[in-house]
Amino acid sequence: MSSPADRSLRIVQVFRAPIGGLFRHVQDLSAELAARGHEVGVVCDVGGGPRADDLLAALAPKLAFGVTRIPMARAPGPSDVLALLRFQSYLAKVKPDVVHGHGAKGGLLARARPALGLGGKAIRAYTPHGGSLNFGPGKPGHALIMATERFLARGTDVFTFESQFASNRFDELIGKPSCLVSVVRNGAHPEEFECVVPVPDAADFIFLGEFREAKGLIVLADALALLRERNGRETSVVLVGGGPEEHLVRARLDQHGLKQVTLKQAMRAREALALGRTFLLPSLFESLPYVLIEAAAAGMDILATDVGGVSEALLPARDRLIPPGDPAALASAMAAVLSDPPDVVERRRLGVREHVRTHLSVDTMVSGIEAAYRAALARKFAA
Repeated sequence: MSSPADRSLRIVQVFRAPIGGLFRHVQDLSAELAARGHEVGVVCDVGGGPRADDLLAALAPKLAFGVTRIPMARAPGPSDVLALLRFQSYLAKVKPDVVHGHGAKGGLLARARPALGLGGKAIRAYTPHGGSLNFGPGKPGHALIMATERFLARGTDVFTFESQFASNRFDELIGKPSCLVSVVRNGAHPEEFECVVPVPDAADFIFLGEFREAKGLIVLADALALLRERNGRETSVVLVGGGPEEHLVRARLDQHGLKQVTLKQAMRAREALALGRTFLLPSLFESLPYVLIEAAAAGMDILATDVGGVSEALLPARDRLIPPGDPAALASAMAAVLSDPPDVVERRRLGVREHVRTHLSVDTMVSGIEAAYRAALARKFAA
C-alpha cells in the first residue's frame, strides 16, 4: 500500500436524500475531486424526483464508480439493516481509501461497521449537515440520537464540519471528538459571483427556501404586519419555494391581510434572487445554508438572523444580524434596510461578496476536505 500522500484516492460519498443543500455539497465535492484525479463514487437513496434523477445522471459520467442508488428510509428502522448490507457489498467491490458519510443516514452507513470494530483500511469521514445537531434537548428521540452519534464517533477518523457553529454544537450535544476535526465551509462556484440584476418590478425582499417552521416565515408574516402598522403601507416580499407548512404560512398571511406577499414555486436560485432587491433569511435555526452563500456571491444585500454559521458567511456585516424569532426586531431591521442610502448598501454588499469570494469558494471547500482526507489517511497509515 503506497503512502496516501503521493497518490490519487478511491473515494465513496454516501448520503440519503438527493435534494437540498446537502445534495449540492456532495455534487460539488464529488465532481471536483474527480476533476483532480481521484476515483469517486456516490451512493444515495432512490428518491428525490425527476430533478434529482437528471442531476445524478449528469454527475455519473464524471465519476469512476458512477452513482449507485439503494433504498434508504428517513426514519431509523429495520430497513437500515438491508441498506447496510447492500452498502457493504458495494464497498467490498470498490475497495475505497475514503468513505465519507453525509447527514445522519449517510453517517450511519459509513461508520456502523468500524464503530463495531469491523473497519478495514478505509478511513471514515463524517459531515453532519445539521441532521442530528437539530435534535437538541427536549426534542423527541434526543437521548437515543445522541447515544447513536456517540457510538458512531468510535468509527470516525475525521469530522468535516461545514461551520464552526456545527463543530461547537457537536461538542455541546455529543462530546468533543477524539479523532481529527476540520471546519470546511460550503462554497460558491466562480460563475455564481456574477452579480444578479433585479427585474424591473423586483420586490423589496426575496426569500428562497423550504416552507417549514425552522425558516421563520410565520415570524416574517408577523413582522410584515408590524411594519405596515408603523409605515402605513405594505412592504413587498416574494417567497420562493414550498414545503410541508406552506398552508400555515398562507394562513398567517391571510390572518394579517397581507396583500404584497407573493408565493412562487421553487425555481433556480439566480432566477429567484432576481425577483427581490434584498435577500431575506429569517430562520430560527440553520447550519450554513447554500442559498445564503449564493445570495452573497451574487452581490445581493442581505438581511438575516444570527443563527448557526450565518455570521461566518456574513462576517463583514455580522453586526447587522438580528435575533431569531423576534417579529419586532425583524420589522425594525427591514425598515432600516429600506431607508439605507444606496452608497451604504453598495459598500455592505460588496464587502460581504468579497469575503465569500475569498473564504467560501468551491475550490477552497474541496481543498479543505481533500486535506482532511490526507491527514486522516496519514494518521492511519502511520499507526
